[in-house]
Amino acid sequence: MLDMLNRWYQRRFSDPHAVSLVAILIAGFIVIYFFGNLLAPLLVAIVIAYLLEWPVAKLVTLGLPRVISVILVLTLFVGFMLLASFGLMPTIWTQVVNLIADIPTMFNKVQVFVSHLPDEYPEIIQPHMVNTFIDTLQSRVLGIGETVVKGSLSSLVSLATLAVYLILVPLLVFFLLKDKEEMLSMFKAMLPRNRKLTNKVGHEMNEQISNYIRGKVTEIIIVGIASYITFALLDLRYAALLSVATGLSVLIPYIGAAAVTLPIFMVALFQWGISPELGYLMLAYGIIQALDGNVLVPVLFSEAVNLHPVAIIVAVLVFGGLWGFWGVFFAIPLATLVKAVWNALPSHEVEEDAVAESSN
Repeated sequence: MLDMLNRWYQRRFSDPHAVSLVAILIAGFIVIYFFGNLLAPLLVAIVIAYLLEWPVAKLVTLGLPRVISVILVLTLFVGFMLLASFGLMPTIWTQVVNLIADIPTMFNKVQVFVSHLPDEYPEIIQPHMVNTFIDTLQSRVLGIGETVVKGSLSSLVSLATLAVYLILVPLLVFFLLKDKEEMLSMFKAMLPRNRKLTNKVGHEMNEQISNYIRGKVTEIIIVGIASYITFALLDLRYAALLSVATGLSVLIPYIGAAAVTLPIFMVALFQWGISPELGYLMLAYGIIQALDGNVLVPVLFSEAVNLHPVAIIVAVLVFGGLWGFWGVFFAIPLATLVKAVWNALPSHEVEEDAVAESSN
């Protein structure tokens, strides 16, 4: 057993460049894992900088100085975000308040519906089963209420954190874009000299992450707008809130789409009951999800979709458990990184097979 492990180690880590690559990855993992909360503004700024680097580079190729390009793009981005926030947030907040106010009515309808089930299906459903279900549902609703109260009590802290983000993040994005080359040079100076594999993987992942962030933001916007148009045309309640939830659900591959289906179905069920409108809505929602998964995702993530769905789901679970939102957001790039690193590590199995064949 030890001899087998020793041979595997020699195959994979005999090259000093491979050792440097693994050491850099371990150091990065430790920093993010233990100091991720402290570095959250920097992580947000890096994501936005990746998103805005493409238009900045395009303006630079047109002849504008980089500083002017950065100021112009960042100003337009901040203006768009403020316009979207002030235009969308009041509507979403109003719909959230209305939804919370409607929860007791929905709960009463569920109780009435469930209480009649033993009369209609006495062979399958017993009264004690209904009572257990209602008690469980009631405790869950109370739990949601307690969570909302706790969230409102901690809102002042959240507002203070948001205020800090609103100041720090644009400044960090500005300097990350303006002094990109200088910062990269400083970062490379801190790395080991034997970093041929690190440079190879880093170049590949830089392109992957840049394309992934732009593609993911584009996917959120397209899916959210398509969902809002569909919900509004069908006159579904809380259309803006549910369309935002549908757009954001694409952050979690496969799992997100399944999770957001339930609230959409429940809202439609309480609004229309078992009716053709409910069927039309779920059919339209299914078409949106099908087009997203089979048309939009392959177009936007032509390289990332080479990962097996099981690998993507495992990456979401593992990295989401380690780093929360950021782990979920970067699950696909991180899974791609693991694959790229494994392929980049040297392996002498082919060479050993070739030597064995020549000796025979």
